[in-house]
Amino acid sequence: MSSPTRERREVDLRHSLTDAAGLDAETVVLVEGDSDRCAIEAVARRHGQLLGGVAVVPMGGVTNVRHFVELFRGRRLAGLYDAAEEGYVRRALVDCGLGAGSPAALADLGFHACHADLEDELIRALGTGAVEQLVEAVGDLRSFRLFQRQPAQQDRPLTRQLHRFIGTRSGRKSHYATLLSGALDPARTPPPLDRLLARL
Repeated sequence: MSSPTRERREVDLRHSLTDAAGLDAETVVLVEGDSDRCAIEAVARRHGQLLGGVAVVPMGGVTNVRHFVELFRGRRLAGLYDAAEEGYVRRALVDCGLGAGSPAALADLGFHACHADLEDELIRALGTGAVEQLVEAVGDLRSFRLFQRQPAQQDRPLTRQLHRFIGTRSGRKSHYATLLSGALDPARTPPPLDRLLARL
C-alpha cells in the first residue's frame, strides 16, 4: 500500500506534469517547490529582469527531476537544487544524455546549488534582524516567539529557528519566499540565485 506522503507526491507530480505540458517557454527553470518559484520571480522583479520566454516550473520534489528533464528535453534547461540533493539532479541529467559529473559541470549546464536550500540562502543574505522585522511586519512575531519557546527549538541558532518557522504552516513558505526576496537588496542576491538569473 502506498503511503499518504507518496500518494500526495504522485498526485502533485501528475498535476505539475499536466500544467507543465502546456508550457511553450524557450527556457525552463526546474525548482523543487512553489516557494522556490516565488523567490526566483520576486528576485527577478527586484533586478528589473523580465522573464519573458522563461517558465519556472516546480517539480513537486527533487525526486521528480528526471521526469521533468525528460519532459522538457530539447529546451534550454536551468535550475536550483539543494546541495544535499545534488545526486538526484546529476543522475537525471546524465541519464538523459546531458552529462554532469561534478558541481562545476552542473553549473555549466545552468543548475546551481544552494548551501541548504533557497530559504536558507535568503535568510543569510538578509540577516536575522531584517527577517525578524519582516516577521513582525506581517503580524507573525508573537507566533514566532511562542515557536522559539518549544523545547526542540530552544538550543537552535536564530537562523535555523527562522528557517523552521517559515516552513511550519501550509502556504507560509511561499508567502515568506516572496517577502524575503522582495526585501533583498539586489547587490546581496545569494550567489546561486544570482548565477541563475545571469543565465536567463
